[in-house]
Amino acid sequence: MPIKLFAVDMDGTFLTDDKRYDKARFLEQYALLKQRGIRFVVASGNQYYQLLHYFPEIHQEIAFVAENGAYVVDAGQEIHCGQFSEQQVARILAVLTGIPDINLVVCAKNSAYVLTAMPQAVIDKMSNHYRRLQRVENFKAIDDTIFKFSLNMENHRIADLVQKLDEQLGDIVKPVSSGFGFMDLIVPGLHKANGIRLLQSRWGISDNQVVALGDSDNDIEMLQHAGFGFAMANASPQVVSAAGYRTTSNNEQGVLNVIDQLLAGKPPFDAA
Repeated sequence: MPIKLFAVDMDGTFLTDDKRYDKARFLEQYALLKQRGIRFVVASGNQYYQLLHYFPEIHQEIAFVAENGAYVVDAGQEIHCGQFSEQQVARILAVLTGIPDINLVVCAKNSAYVLTAMPQAVIDKMSNHYRRLQRVENFKAIDDTIFKFSLNMENHRIADLVQKLDEQLGDIVKPVSSGFGFMDLIVPGLHKANGIRLLQSRWGISDNQVVALGDSDNDIEMLQHAGFGFAMANASPQVVSAAGYRTTSNNEQGVLNVIDQLLAGKPPFDAA
């Protein structure tokens, strides 16, 4: 069956390490994908409003699985919005505020939120992922639909903290590593693969018509779900194990290389 959906992670996958991509090359490819009826989907842990600015020419016609699957938008129309209950938010914050040396962002539908006490240098770093970012005196003051908690810390601490939070909050959150010193706490089941499934159902696309590319552990479900899951050359070992295929690194335009393979009908797409 022909490929009908092409999904990409952003950081470490579609974007180079300096947060760029070859726009001229991609837009030419995108026009050809569109001609063939192949949907282009951005599947990222980043905020929806942050993702929009990478695609000013086409963001009103492509789909976004943002916030690691918590927020799904197709051509500007909201398809799905996850949510933690007030009781769950209170319980999660009670645990997180007791963990030293982490930078916490509360992610919600209309904005992301940090405490006013957060140093400006850290806020500047967070702004690479959150175009809408507000300071609040207390997280309890947030009046928004909260669907994710993002933690930034020293990279070597992530594995142990994932295990600790899974033990303490595993009944209401799923801790996932996003790479680059970030870990997200998401609503269980609302990962990138779930967002892709929602779009497939909307468009009538089967799993074996899906291509997905990623590099970090929060991409694993998506790569396992897709008929053609590609790990970047810079991917984590767990991602490499989960993916059936590999491509070059994010700094070598690995995603655009796979698009060329698809458009040319080269392996593994010669039989698709």
